[in-house]
Amino acid sequence: MRQNEGNSHGADGRTAALGEKAGQGITGGTGTDTADPDARSRRSAAFLIDEALGFLFPAALRAAADVGVADHLADGPRSPADLATATGTDARNLYRVLRLLATRGVVTEDEQGRFGLTEAGQALRSDAPYSARAAVLMLTDRTMWLPGNEMSRCLTGETSAFEGIFGMPFFDHFAQDERTAAVFHVGMAAMSDTENAPLAAAYDFPAVGTVVDVGGGHGGLLLEVLRRHPGLHGVLYDQPHVLAGHRLDSEQAVTGRWTLADGDFFTAVPPGDIYLIKRILHDWDDERSAVILDNCRRALRPGGRILVLDAVVPPGNAPHQSKALDLMMMASLVGRERTEADFTALFEATGLRLSRVVPTDTVLSVVEAVTA
Repeated sequence: MRQNEGNSHGADGRTAALGEKAGQGITGGTGTDTADPDARSRRSAAFLIDEALGFLFPAALRAAADVGVADHLADGPRSPADLATATGTDARNLYRVLRLLATRGVVTEDEQGRFGLTEAGQALRSDAPYSARAAVLMLTDRTMWLPGNEMSRCLTGETSAFEGIFGMPFFDHFAQDERTAAVFHVGMAAMSDTENAPLAAAYDFPAVGTVVDVGGGHGGLLLEVLRRHPGLHGVLYDQPHVLAGHRLDSEQAVTGRWTLADGDFFTAVPPGDIYLIKRILHDWDDERSAVILDNCRRALRPGGRILVLDAVVPPGNAPHQSKALDLMMMASLVGRERTEADFTALFEATGLRLSRVVPTDTVLSVVEAVTA
């Protein structure tokens, strides 16, 4: 399998670099203190303490996203005092947040003490073409943060920390009211927006047929597929409260080529030639993932294909976003990110066969299954 190993993300790369630096200081090098066990121990302690403080960067990123500070930097740098007035915040504390974000290249501070967005920070604006603001707010929401903080529960027998904290399973919590649901579904849509076009472009879809997007949310991926393949018809399949926010009617080019279908993918799925299952199986354990796949296999038309779009964990210990996502799945849900071997075994258990893994320009791969 070819995998996007070069697609390591900033935090992972930083951690690897720090680890390498710390390891060099502990195990060898040219410094006079490297042979001193006491000095090596101090270096180890300093490295681990610095890593433990790393949680404050996403906290600062969330704070900036929450008050919408980036929206006020669209026209150029501004002083903390100006930004505080615009956002209704305290100027000194806002400066402290921005100062930390500047250390990681989200903003930059000029000689006059004004802050501006870097190229890397532009997507924090609400009006950016691919705004990450809603995704940042979702990923740093207390529903994600608290289970991560109590991850040790998962090491002592519990399958998820989420239910113990919130008193109900993950998806039950997000379905309980409109505001709570919006945190997840709007955030997931924002997280997916940057992925949908590269995913749709990476796979050789057939010229005609029906594409069913299973648990497809607001339909961003299905919209991209239909836009690129005018001979295809699409079915967006999800629960009613999710389908209410769909975007398929936002583009005339796909008018008349899609339908909505509501239901539970643990019970059945609509018939189709191609199934898209994006960021769904990683939410569930093998037993429940097998139920979803089996329902797709039963409804699959002859010659059809099932496409699982998930991060595929590469071998070795190189940085890869899938390894961080895997811990989020462990803490908040009951699923996991899978290796190619994991997918092979999962497919075989449901009468399917892994035919190929197609890498993309995102952290996700297209894992193609056909009937065995």
